[in-house]
Amino acid sequence: MTDAELAAHLADFAGRLLLDVRASGMFPAKALGKAGDQTANQFLCHALRAQRPDDGLLSEEEKDNADRLSKGRVWIVDPVDGTREYGEERADWAVHVGLSVDGVATVGAVALPGLGVVLRSDRPQPLPPANQPLRMLVSRTRPAAEAVAVAERLGAELLPMGSAGAKAMAVVRGEADIYLHTGGQYEWDSCAPVAVAAAHGLFCARVDGSPLRYNQPDVYLPDLIICRPELADAVLSAARAEAA
Repeated sequence: MTDAELAAHLADFAGRLLLDVRASGMFPAKALGKAGDQTANQFLCHALRAQRPDDGLLSEEEKDNADRLSKGRVWIVDPVDGTREYGEERADWAVHVGLSVDGVATVGAVALPGLGVVLRSDRPQPLPPANQPLRMLVSRTRPAAEAVAVAERLGAELLPMGSAGAKAMAVVRGEADIYLHTGGQYEWDSCAPVAVAAAHGLFCARVDGSPLRYNQPDVYLPDLIICRPELADAVLSAARAEAA
């Protein structure tokens, strides 16, 4: 398999495992997220080490290994992005399998198991038309004040949604036009979504317009913008005005 085929296969299979874990009825709500995280993580990490033994690996659910910093190719995975939504049997959670090459999110797949969809960097589709009025994604539980203010500046409607991957893929799918996040994230929250979004022609950057860089010693990557390319200048200007 190519890297992209491997990413898609693993994200899809892990998503189906997670649905099976949830459907088993073996776990109370508070334990379901942990059980799902650990099950999917074991599968993804064992599979990647078997299929790409020379590559580095960074997972939210594994202890970080500094050996990855010496690698040009590093797989960055989030077994369950949106553990709360997964446990609540919602559809807005995701599985992320991304590959950083020399610090750039290059290959990725994001599974949305609740929707039966896997979006891939190697199978980009044309972007649907922009929404009128524009739609901007925010957290369904704790929308960032900066994002709400930027939406007001742009005249955009707010669309609350769960996980970072689900929000990013909503822009890819045309359900929304802008995803701006300033509330704190880590590399596994955005690597695969950014790879997929960029392959579909979307603008992806830090909120200050600088590039998103991966496989860094500090994996904290607190903010990002994913939006339609024709909106990039307006979104960056609004974000800068709010930060001033």
